[in-house]
Amino acid sequence: MDADFILVQRMKNGSEEAMETFVRKYYPQILKYCMYHAPDRWSAQDLTQETFERFFAAFPRYLHKGKLANYLYVIAGNLCRDAYGRNHMQDFMPLPEEVLETEANPLIKVEERVALGRALYALPEEFRQVIILYYFQNLKLKEIAQILGIQLPLVKYRLRRAKELLAKEIGEEDGR
Repeated sequence: MDADFILVQRMKNGSEEAMETFVRKYYPQILKYCMYHAPDRWSAQDLTQETFERFFAAFPRYLHKGKLANYLYVIAGNLCRDAYGRNHMQDFMPLPEEVLETEANPLIKVEERVALGRALYALPEEFRQVIILYYFQNLKLKEIAQILGIQLPLVKYRLRRAKELLAKEIGEEDGR
């Protein structure tokens, strides 16, 4: 039995402590995900809050079949698309410092952050999603396939193609 299964069972039995544990466990990563899709931190926080509200509204019908985080990513992704459109392209938004100042991503110089942010937001949505989930959310390819509702080979293709497009975009900005 995994820890999430036990947590879900405790929440279904009405444990407020389990609900608080659930929110504390998943809020940071869903917020981080929403920050890539919202124009500012406050909007990302609103989307994150709404993700948890929707989860708890649908919770009585929730059947634990896999990773709980994946279910939250699906909800958050749908909310982000609803809020900002499927083909939402921000004029320009550098990558938030909060998502880059981690052990996995040491602080990137401002110029590099700006270049990476421009290149990332220049990608088509389907490629940007895979990059965000793989590199910034540290999810496995299989998990990304589940979240996006696509087959594993398509995830692999999108990741490879996104890396090519990013390299090309960043190379052009450097004047290469």
